[in-house]
Amino acid sequence: MKIGPYPLPNAVFVAPMAGVTDRPFRQLCKRLGAGYAVSEMITSRADLQDSRKTLRRADHAGETGLIAVQIAGTDPAMMAEAARFNIERGAQVIDVNMGCPAKKVCNKWAGSALMQNERLAIDIVGAVVQACAPMGVPVTLKMRTGWCQADKNAVTLARQAQDAGVQMLTVHGRTREQGYKGLAEYDTIAAVKAAVRIPVVANGDIDSPQKARDVLAATGADAVMVGRAAQGRPWIFREINHFLASGRLLAPPLVAEVKALLLAHLQDHYALYGEFAGVRSARKHIGWYVRDLPGGELFRAHMNAIDDAPSQWEAVAGFFDALHQRMDRLPAPRKYNNPQVGLETTR
Repeated sequence: MKIGPYPLPNAVFVAPMAGVTDRPFRQLCKRLGAGYAVSEMITSRADLQDSRKTLRRADHAGETGLIAVQIAGTDPAMMAEAARFNIERGAQVIDVNMGCPAKKVCNKWAGSALMQNERLAIDIVGAVVQACAPMGVPVTLKMRTGWCQADKNAVTLARQAQDAGVQMLTVHGRTREQGYKGLAEYDTIAAVKAAVRIPVVANGDIDSPQKARDVLAATGADAVMVGRAAQGRPWIFREINHFLASGRLLAPPLVAEVKALLLAHLQDHYALYGEFAGVRSARKHIGWYVRDLPGGELFRAHMNAIDDAPSQWEAVAGFFDALHQRMDRLPAPRKYNNPQVGLETTR
C-alpha cells in the first residue's frame, strides 16, 4: 500500500487522537508495529501557529517513518496556508480533518461538522490539494459516515474528494451524532470502498487482531486504523500484524517489557512537555497502562498525587517491579462478543 509516492510497511495504522498521538506516542506505536501514524489535529488559525500547543504538535524532531499531519479548519485559504506551514516543518502527508466529533470543534463548523456542507468541504480539500501539489505532498481525508443517521453522505463526499485529488480516505464507522457511543458500523465503509479507486482505511472499534481481520474482510478496506484500543496497549499493532500474517495470536507482553516501554515513553514525554506539564499529561497514559492490572486503580490514585517527574517515574518502575513478582506476563485481555459483526474481540 502507498500514500502518494510513499510505500507503507504494513496496513495497521494508529489514529490521530487529540491529546494522545503526540510525537512520543506516535514513535512508540511505530516501534511496536504501526505502519503509519497521523499527528494530533493542528488548527489552521494563523494567530495560533506560534502557540505552545501548536508548536508542540508541529514538532517532528527525530520522528521516524512517514510524517503525517492532520489539519482542521473551515476556511479554504487558511487550510491551504496551514498545509504549507506544516510542510515547512517536515510534514510529508497532510490529512484533512472531517471526523472530529468534539463540540468545541463542531460548534465552529470544523471537523465532522463540515460534512453538513459538502460544497465547503470539497472547496477546502481542493485548496489543500492545490497548496500541496507543487511540493509533491499527498493529501488524505479522515471523515465519518455522516452528520447523523438520517444524513449519511460519506459515499458522496468520498467520490468528490477523490475527484479533488485526495489520495487516501479514512472512514470512522459512526456519525458525528453518535460521537463514540454505540457500535461502529462497517457497511458504509464497504460502500465507500466500492465507490472509489483510492485506498480506504476502516476505523472504529478495532480492538483486537480478530476484529481487524473481520473488519478488513467485511469492508474490503486496504487498511485498519486503531484509536482508543492503543491507549495503554501500544503493542496491539504488532499483535494485529502477527495475526494477519500467521493466523496465530501472540502471547501477552512480558511485564518487564511493558515496564521498559512505559518508562522510555515517560522520558520522551517529559522531554517534549517539560516537567510541570509532562507529569500531569502523562497521568492519563499511565492510567491506561495500569487500568486492568492487579492493584492498578489504587496505584492510579496514588500516582495522580505525584507532582514531579523523578517521583512519578520511580513510582511507575516500582509498580511494575512489584507486579513482576506476581506474574511474568500481562494477563490476557478480557473478551466479549460484539453482536454487530459477530466476532470475538477484547476489552
